[in-house]
Amino acid sequence: MTLSTLELAERFRSEIVELRRALHQVPEYDLDLPKTQALVLEALDGLDLEITVGKELSSVTAVLRGGGGPGPVVILRGDMDALPVTERVDVPFKSTHPGMMHACGHDLHVAGLVGAAKILHELRDQLAGDVVFMFQPGEETSGGAPIMIREGVLDAAGRRADAAYGLHVGAAVQPLGMWSSKPGSFMAAADQLHVRVVGAGTHGATPYRGKDPIPVACELVTALQTMITRQFDVFDPVVLTVGRIAGGTKENIIPDDAFFDATVRTFSAETRAKVQRTSTQLVEAMAAAHGLTAEVDYRLGYPVTVNDPAEYSFARDTIVELFGPGRFRERANPRCGAEDMSYVLNEVPGVYLNLSACAAPDPGAAADNHSPLANFDDSVLPDGAALLAELAVRRLARG
Repeated sequence: MTLSTLELAERFRSEIVELRRALHQVPEYDLDLPKTQALVLEALDGLDLEITVGKELSSVTAVLRGGGGPGPVVILRGDMDALPVTERVDVPFKSTHPGMMHACGHDLHVAGLVGAAKILHELRDQLAGDVVFMFQPGEETSGGAPIMIREGVLDAAGRRADAAYGLHVGAAVQPLGMWSSKPGSFMAAADQLHVRVVGAGTHGATPYRGKDPIPVACELVTALQTMITRQFDVFDPVVLTVGRIAGGTKENIIPDDAFFDATVRTFSAETRAKVQRTSTQLVEAMAAAHGLTAEVDYRLGYPVTVNDPAEYSFARDTIVELFGPGRFRERANPRCGAEDMSYVLNEVPGVYLNLSACAAPDPGAAADNHSPLANFDDSVLPDGAALLAELAVRRLARG
């Protein structure tokens, strides 16, 4: 008798929980994750997989061939990197790397993806196509997904993938075990605005003898907020937050220049392009109006994460069937966080999902992802592994 994905997930529960806790103890940052990669390769050892590792990063790509012969290809993705955060959660498997922590739950993503690989390996003779397991470094930093795409992950099965799925755990807000997502724009594009206002320094007692960049920089910060409220549709929002402003060395010295840096979040390609153009124009023109100049460096980061509507409906229906309607909530609004899964979903239709791993009785009061107090309940690991596997089984059968 063939076991279901849920039954197989329970069979592998202890293995993937043990793996998650081993990963949690050795958090690594950015693109070079040798210990994490070694644990993944060890966990996959013995499975009938075609495994390659990255050249520019510590990625692992594993291809499982279905017994039904050439058919569709599904990608299942899990990110692997940690954060430069000093852990303050008192657990037996606490980080052993000073100043590093799996504060965003990527250790659960890796363990869950390994679990999905083990489940699908048991079901491989029934699969009507191939599955690519994408273990990706660098989500928190420079973006490992575009590097893996450049190295061929989307074509790892010998033909372009037909669908892609991934999930992200949360430490707060939603009750334990709750799934959530939405169709269309699900997470924001995240760009950076760096501005240097160039003036001319002089004595603070005689400001007319110089060109003071500080009041101009301050005026620009507020003008950018007005630009958003007056030039952008409130139903296609922009979030622009200036997180750093600096200038000068002493209270009675007008400096030559002043600086500010902002993060810019948008939810559509059109608005993203418009805010880049209009913010640059505003900064340069306002500085010129004061007789100063401004150097603007607008850096594009991760694009908008967009869930394909058909794939979203498919994933939602699968969750409801597996876990019941009470375990899924459709988000009313997109999230302002950004994700480099967006690069995959720009190339392959798919869906990105959230799963609550909140370990606190009150999700509203719990420490969220990226906090040194973020605490993830790994009891949800079998559910995450089962869903990824079930999505692959059903999507391949659909053709």
